[in-house]
Amino acid sequence: MRRIGVIGGGLAGLAVSFRLSATGSPVVLFEPSARLGGQLWTERRHGFVVEHGAEGFVARSEAVPALAGALGIGADLVGQSETRSFGFDGDRLRALAPGEAATFLGFQVPRDELGKGIRTFRGGMGQLSDALALALAVPGRVALRRGAPVTTIVPAGAGWRVELAAGAAEEVAAVVVATTAAAAAPILAGAFGEVARALGAAPTVSSCTITLAYARGAIDHPLDGTGFVVAQGHQTHGFRACTFITSKFPGRAPEGHVSLRLFFRPAPEDLASMTDEAWIDRAGACLGLVLPVHAPPVHAWVSRWADALPVFEPAHVARVGALEAALAGRGVLLAGSAFHGAGIDAAVRSAEAAARALS
Repeated sequence: MRRIGVIGGGLAGLAVSFRLSATGSPVVLFEPSARLGGQLWTERRHGFVVEHGAEGFVARSEAVPALAGALGIGADLVGQSETRSFGFDGDRLRALAPGEAATFLGFQVPRDELGKGIRTFRGGMGQLSDALALALAVPGRVALRRGAPVTTIVPAGAGWRVELAAGAAEEVAAVVVATTAAAAAPILAGAFGEVARALGAAPTVSSCTITLAYARGAIDHPLDGTGFVVAQGHQTHGFRACTFITSKFPGRAPEGHVSLRLFFRPAPEDLASMTDEAWIDRAGACLGLVLPVHAPPVHAWVSRWADALPVFEPAHVARVGALEAALAGRGVLLAGSAFHGAGIDAAVRSAEAAARALS
């Protein structure tokens, strides 16, 4: 069987490695950090389930449940307990029409998915990446290289040599690049030139989310919805939305407590320089402008994502298309939400397509 190199240990990289290894293909997976899962990152502490990254996937997805079934965690899929959401106009909360919140925030969601909500796993979205990592850890299944940043790939006979920052290299018959667009550009530029370097111009946005946990009595509001979005002109410090986590999904907090997740589109200088304590104070102050909060949070978590969310403007779609035309027939494929559409469902479908192409 041909040995396949997969660059990137986020959701797409894990999924394509899982599918390829299930066919018997030898796989070597390169991940620059110590942690697998990319933007799937769930922390479970003090009885709370806290998402540092993605909160869920579109409810109509078929690819994610199919993958979950193959991993044996399909029974742990859960949907939203609430579906209505609110908007804050600077003065009060009002109920929004189905899909209005996503449209307002500019989420890149197909029209037929608006208002249908999301699904997740009982243990959080990290349950999916954890299950993938566990499956790949079966001896002899996948050679996992953590802390192994790839610098470039170089043609080597009928395949490719994957060169690492530490100076080591491994030869493979084919390569799947499952990184961000910015990371893929230098990896591919040596072999594919300007059409690969152009990925460096891919637009992204940054995000900072703060999860605040309270005793239930600290908030004088029924929290009877998925959360609220903040109207343009009233987004203090880039505060765009808040999810009522414990109303939206079951089992997210111990009895007598609630948790809320606040979403900020941060200024670059704030993302780089503000401490966790400063972000927690800012989040508490912003929440207090909308809801009557009578006590400080009992726990808080800060999640920073600099230049992490891809934006699928026409120019980026064209850049990806031009690069894939150059890659065609060369044994190099792109996989993941940086290339084939934002969101968890798109990342899994992209990974499945890459695995089928190489099987």
